Amino acid sequence: MSISKVPVPFFDTLSEMPNPYKRPVTSVKHLLKDEPASAIDDYQHASEFLYSYRGSPDTFSTYRREIEHFMHWSWLIAGKSLKENRREDIEAYVEFAHKPPKNWLGEKNVARFIEKQGARVLNPEWRPYVLSKPDHPYIMSQSAVQAIFGVLSSFYNYLIQEEYIDMNPVAQIRQKSKFLRKTQSQKPIRRLSELQWSYVLGAAETLADSDPKQHERTLFIMQALFAMYLRISELVETERWNPTMGDFERDLEGNWWFRTVGKGNKERQISVSDAMLNALKRFRESRNLTPLPAPGESTPLIHKTRGQGGITSTRQIRGIVQQCFDAAQSKMQKEGFTEEASQLSAATVHWLRHTGISEDVKHRPREHVRDDAGHGSSAITDRYIDVELSARHASAKKKGIKPE
Repeated sequence: MSISKVPVPFFDTLSEMPNPYKRPVTSVKHLLKDEPASAIDDYQHASEFLYSYRGSPDTFSTYRREIEHFMHWSWLIAGKSLKENRREDIEAYVEFAHKPPKNWLGEKNVARFIEKQGARVLNPEWRPYVLSKPDHPYIMSQSAVQAIFGVLSSFYNYLIQEEYIDMNPVAQIRQKSKFLRKTQSQKPIRRLSELQWSYVLGAAETLADSDPKQHERTLFIMQALFAMYLRISELVETERWNPTMGDFERDLEGNWWFRTVGKGNKERQISVSDAMLNALKRFRESRNLTPLPAPGESTPLIHKTRGQGGITSTRQIRGIVQQCFDAAQSKMQKEGFTEEASQLSAATVHWLRHTGISEDVKHRPREHVRDDAGHGSSAITDRYIDVELSARHASAKKKGIKPE
């Protein structure tokens, strides 16, 4: 098949995706001109599979990306329906995913669809794969390879349960090790250094001082992501959770907690430090609210600057955080911290959560950090404790090469 044509997005956002059970697929002509065998059935089953994850927006987004990539390859490159793929096809796809065509690569994340004259239309700037940095080669991480195997295996197991196919080609791959590298130890957690965080926070404070109406919100977002280890999805309104000011609650002993629903649709309480409580007071006062929320207060936690209600787009939060990263990087560069400024260019929103956990685990019992972070076990929290790594490096630091 020709790869000259750039594929279009196959699935919209969770909020815009139609219920495939109520609106079954009748055609895929809007996705591609030539429908391969069983294309409509393929798309119907894929839509139902994705829709089943509507209770978990993060999982939905991950599964949508992987299923979409695979269907692009299966339909456009291999010219096969999902039920025709075998073990060797999955292996061929993984090889393809390591080096996708240049015209399938974008330089930045953009929305799949955009609003135009009241209708949702394809975004011509969208590409299936995104470069980590412009003008750099595309490199697939090991976690991305693991996601391919994990999602596709779940998908094919689902198709077996639906009696659409009779075997899972992913499970038939016996030597996944040729695609997945094993490591001797856990990779270091990707996080900001103390210097980088001070500049990032300083950038947010500068924005808030210069334009309080817009950027007091920016400062509060940065503080909440760091101090309460929030995931980006825990700040926005979703079908499963609408974060409000009333989610800050005071117990009978006068301690403040923040209640949220996170990964896996699990509710948890996060202990709120005095510094975070002061950040909340500043933010609320900038919005002409009382210093502390009343029990059950329904005011959106992160308000829209235009219109009513709370922010619903994680992309908007990412843009706000990136503005602080960019400002911090620029200032660090000017003040001579060239190397750390360069490293900051790779930072993502999730690094703030990692940074907050890593700082706290130095001083707090790991069980307390574990529960605030919503980790399933202490073993996950232990990954943030790098004392052993520091000691290991210190013992090797003065090793000689030349005999004394």
